[in-house]
Amino acid sequence: MAPDFDENDLSAGISLERFSIGIGDRFGREGVAQLAALEAARRDGIAVTPVWNKSNREHALIGTRPEDTRRAADAAVRDAGWRHPYRLDADHVGLASVEKFLDACDFFTLDVADFIGRPAPAEAAQALVERVQRLFGARQQLPGSDQILDLTPACVQAAAATYAAAAAEAGRIYRRIVAHRGPDGFVVEVSTDEADAPQTPAELLVILTALAAEGIPVRTIAPRFHGRFNKGVDYVGDPQAFKREFEADVAVLALAKATLGLPSDLKLSVHSGSDKFSIYGPIRDVLVKTGAGLHLKTAGTTWLEEVVGLALSGGEGLAFVKEIWGLALDRREELAKPYATVIDIDPARLPSAAEVSGWDGPRFAAALRHDPACPHFNPHLRQLLHVAFRLAAEAGARYLALLDANRAIIAHEVTTNLLERHINRLFFRS
Repeated sequence: MAPDFDENDLSAGISLERFSIGIGDRFGREGVAQLAALEAARRDGIAVTPVWNKSNREHALIGTRPEDTRRAADAAVRDAGWRHPYRLDADHVGLASVEKFLDACDFFTLDVADFIGRPAPAEAAQALVERVQRLFGARQQLPGSDQILDLTPACVQAAAATYAAAAAEAGRIYRRIVAHRGPDGFVVEVSTDEADAPQTPAELLVILTALAAEGIPVRTIAPRFHGRFNKGVDYVGDPQAFKREFEADVAVLALAKATLGLPSDLKLSVHSGSDKFSIYGPIRDVLVKTGAGLHLKTAGTTWLEEVVGLALSGGEGLAFVKEIWGLALDRREELAKPYATVIDIDPARLPSAAEVSGWDGPRFAAALRHDPACPHFNPHLRQLLHVAFRLAAEAGARYLALLDANRAIIAHEVTTNLLERHINRLFFRS
């Protein structure tokens, strides 16, 4: 079915390679080590574009600005001799926060979760319903699948009532970026992953139809999936059910690209919170089968690898991370509050400061490093330390000096983690 508008209307922006990966670097010290992992992957024929990401919330907690991340990324690219594309993501921005990212970033994740379920003007919602009905009819088979989407008027009206206002807000944010930067030179992602409920494939198609109507050349879209995506630990849910859901969403994107004139490199973005090892295999299977691309929003928890490296360094580094653990226990509720929906910490499973004070470096590292086969691994300790990065920021120059003094061991942990636990498990030669 032909689009009812010119495909060229949605051709603006930057194309991404088939595979791209979000690399957080909260303190701006690990870019070279991260690029070493990506360079090693390229030598094996696995091309993955790095996208530095740091949210407005993280900047606020640490006391940095997007310009700081831009300088760190550019310096890492220069120092590492990286000769391939790279991006800087304004992660989870809205109209209230996008301004400070406009100059530094060339990838914008438009977060419209707060507008999901808000009432849209009746005429706007009805126009969306009519557009979906005109383009897809009441029943639409997904390409390469036996699945039939229910797009009857009642179902589409319900989806439009839920998502039309969110799509309109994405349009407002996008137009603000264009007003400042022009239509070219940046990537647009739209995020609905922080919604209260997962989107069905039919709802995802309605969302994409609304985004196309807003004139947004969306290149990655991050739906909410079933299951829990807690920070820094594995997926909680049925990996095979996730695979079926992911494959259906890939098919929706193929349909949307063919019918709506959206960019040909449109792909799913998985906002994993990092380390969702049990769904890497299912995702990889679908990518191999369909030829689809992927943006993995967060791969590797660089701050935690810094802590592992400091623990293994012994001496002042080990003493510092033990001190951080004691502070994290004392301030647990404060640290956890901003991340309450994406962590699951059992206080009874957290070792006391007194117990940790007796650990040597390898024992501390074993408790923290994400290795479920290790009997010392403690996911509750890991999650609390994941959200405790602001304690290192409060230590300021002392923490940064320890990173510099123990550069080799920390860089090894960062590179090994990103390459072996993430890139090699998920991506492949394309």
